[in-house]
Amino acid sequence: MSETPRDHVDRVRAQWRAARPHVDTSPIEVIGRLARVNDAVREQLIGLYREFGLGEGEFDVLATLRRSGELNPTELAAQTMVTSGAVSKRLDRLESAGLVRRRGSDVDGRGRVVALTEEGRALIDRAFDAHMENERRLLASLDAADRDALVRVLRKWGGALGT
Repeated sequence: MSETPRDHVDRVRAQWRAARPHVDTSPIEVIGRLARVNDAVREQLIGLYREFGLGEGEFDVLATLRRSGELNPTELAAQTMVTSGAVSKRLDRLESAGLVRRRGSDVDGRGRVVALTEEGRALIDRAFDAHMENERRLLASLDAADRDALVRVLRKWGGALGT
């Protein structure tokens, strides 16, 4: 007797078993669920950023500057893992909003550095506090042992994938 599917991934696997019974679909157990969880979590995170008038990328830039201090655009791109063009567009929006300022570098006369304004610092502090509370809420269904196990597995898997 076959088990009744319990979630979307179980239903997908059951369909594949019927359509192509000779194919091992067990990777879907992890990859499919991870993708679905990622989508759900990302939606919740982006919704919170919007409450502060920020997009995902803008939150990332402000948070990076808050934890790192002044950075040049190349360093900012490396720490946010986006292209320099994308950083430039984000900085333009954030500077127009009065949240960051760009100025000449003290070290490299041709270079520029980016820093938070007081308004930017206050905004990211409020947004980050809410972000941490949101992440705690998103993890509330997992007990400490489950979270620790998940951290170990994701760290191991991420390392193997070079992330």
